[in-house]
Amino acid sequence: MIDTMALWHDIAKSRQPERLNDILADDAVMVSPVVFTPQKGKAITQKYLAAAMHVFFNPKFKYVREFSGDHSAVLEFETEVDGKYINGVDMISWNEEGLITEFRVMLRPLQAVNTIHEMMGAKLQAL
Repeated sequence: MIDTMALWHDIAKSRQPERLNDILADDAVMVSPVVFTPQKGKAITQKYLAAAMHVFFNPKFKYVREFSGDHSAVLEFETEVDGKYINGVDMISWNEEGLITEFRVMLRPLQAVNTIHEMMGAKLQAL
């Protein structure tokens, strides 16, 4: 079994979205704050997370708190995108093998959600 959180932090820190394939289960689900329905499957989850890495992970991005259990974790983060402060949480669940089965993102404040919606849409179209 892989150490899911250690691998996630390494991928996030190194900003290498191509490594997401190593950590996502085939039936992974992405729950985005800017899309109404959950996105199901490894390929679409990888695409959303890769786009999010490009949009969110800048020099101001940092995880400020983490709560974890046997097969899940909640990571609170802060960053600034397009001059707007963003505070959010990544809620991550994984299976017995340590592969991520669900990645859920929640954001605040509303201005940040609107900005991220626009930027993620553009990035997803480009990928």
